[in-house]
Amino acid sequence: MQIIANLMLLLALLATLGAGAYACLSLLTGRRNVLVLLDRANIVVAGLVTFASVILTVALLSRDYSYMYVYEHVDNTLSLLYSITAFWAGGEGSLLFWILSIAVMGVVFSRLSLFQEFSEKTRLYYWLFYLLVQAFFLLLVTCWSSPFMELVPVPTDGRGLNPLLRNPGMIFHPPLLFLGYAGFTSPAALALAAFICGEAKSWVKFCRNWNILAWVFLTAGIVLGAWWSYMELGWGGYWAWDPVENASLIPWLSSTAFMHTAIIELRRKALQKTNVFLMSLTFLLCIFGTYLVRSGVIQSLHAFGEGGVALPLALFMIAALVLTALVLVLGQRVEAKSLSTLGSRQGLLVVAAWALLALGLVVGLGTMWPVISKMWSANPVGLDANFYNRVCLPLFSLLILIFAVCPWFSWKEGIRDKRGLILVLVSFVGGLAISWMAGLHHPLGLITSAASIAALVGIVGVFIFIPQVRKVTSTMGIYGIHFGVALVFLGVAWSGPNQVVGEFVLDKGQSAQIGDYTLTFKDFTESQTPAIAKIASLIEVTKDGKHVGLLNPERRIYRNFPQPFAEVSVIPGLGDEIYGVLLGVDEKGAVTLKISVNPLINWMWIGGTLMCLFGLVAFRKTRLS
Repeated sequence: MQIIANLMLLLALLATLGAGAYACLSLLTGRRNVLVLLDRANIVVAGLVTFASVILTVALLSRDYSYMYVYEHVDNTLSLLYSITAFWAGGEGSLLFWILSIAVMGVVFSRLSLFQEFSEKTRLYYWLFYLLVQAFFLLLVTCWSSPFMELVPVPTDGRGLNPLLRNPGMIFHPPLLFLGYAGFTSPAALALAAFICGEAKSWVKFCRNWNILAWVFLTAGIVLGAWWSYMELGWGGYWAWDPVENASLIPWLSSTAFMHTAIIELRRKALQKTNVFLMSLTFLLCIFGTYLVRSGVIQSLHAFGEGGVALPLALFMIAALVLTALVLVLGQRVEAKSLSTLGSRQGLLVVAAWALLALGLVVGLGTMWPVISKMWSANPVGLDANFYNRVCLPLFSLLILIFAVCPWFSWKEGIRDKRGLILVLVSFVGGLAISWMAGLHHPLGLITSAASIAALVGIVGVFIFIPQVRKVTSTMGIYGIHFGVALVFLGVAWSGPNQVVGEFVLDKGQSAQIGDYTLTFKDFTESQTPAIAKIASLIEVTKDGKHVGLLNPERRIYRNFPQPFAEVSVIPGLGDEIYGVLLGVDEKGAVTLKISVNPLINWMWIGGTLMCLFGLVAFRKTRLS
């Protein structure tokens, strides 16, 4: 079956190259009436890639160890669910999933009714750009990173899935990220095509809507990735500013910036070239993130390590950047329209977009700092989390304040409703006072908390004082997204600075104090299955003599993975969450525990969920042709 799967991918590559060449020839010769053929060719490519993906899935489920990829990520004891998720557990499989997402989403995109309204020339350019991207990824998975390499002789068992990936978050986190990355491909191709053909005004509304869908996928992937880090790695945090974490955040920031500048073009017919650039930049940053993960240039816990795809990815990024620059220079001449002052909604949206791009630049440069610093240092070092927190939290706080006050300004200039601004100002000052009295004294955390409270109150005020907002579903979705963002940063403001961490060695029946909580070690148990050997401890948590809950953290050793792994246990709450990690058990039965009290951390997950749900509300369904 390896031969058949490789043949499917090779045929998909040849069909894509043939269709791309035909689109290019049609543009050069002026030939028309070729769009149906290109559309059908893309459907065939999607079918071939889907067939190859099914072959890999069946091989994983049937434990066919004649596939090197199956041997490296599955064993005889792995559950059915995690055997399926092994599809995207490795570099080769995840790349195949990405090209599958590009192909399928490309089929859907090209059959939407709004896409059919573009001129034939624009659609030909779209197909040329889109097929170039698709051909590149098919070339990668065919020549450099194939999951269909044969293993001889065939072993009777596999290595098994990395224990860190045996977590519910990893069932959805990687595919959602790749769906987000793939979702930016078609809008970027259409943006360049429409701009070079003089249809720049018509693409923004269509692509902004599709961008929201891709943004929802990417947001969900990032939030689930943070939750996985919190629940699986046992360090008590959720975002370490790791290079791979940053690699997904950077395109998210540029995509969010585009969502704001696109509003200005739709309302004021300004920033046309800026929007083409931002849409293309978002796609390019997805490639840049992939380069970081797969090249080995940056060390990361999440990276796939050094791989042969680094050079082709770098060359493709350069080529795509040059193509984007040429389109922006040679495309239609756009009359620059003057923007309103900062004292307007339009001006504030521009400031928000610049702040988002500044965040992306800071995160990007910080991530690449070990590489950049090699130019003058023989011992380059990376920037720690404190750097990112000091620089990024103020910018995020500024953004939160901007979307708190933005609805109360008119589009051209002036204040729309003074009541709203007063409400936001009073809420900010009140938020400072309440947060301080509640025990949050860290300056950055205090400002972020107050800004989040002001935004939450301000958004509620919008629905009270501006009733027409409640009549437009997509507008409600946008405000709901911002409400979720404010909840996320309220959780960030409190869970970081006010986290209480303690490490304890307890004998059976012994107690210890952490914050307002008392921990009592009750017992531990040992058990073993063919797949896992584990030690589980039982910790009772009380507050003021009242039972709060039980922690049951574990230490596990998985088959084929001799090093121990921590299994975190939490007592959730909308206020404090108690987080427990079992570090070890000595020969006398005493346990070593790491316990954290994380205030308001669950509001992050609630806020992230609301961002995704309201993003789907903001997404307007577009009819298929």
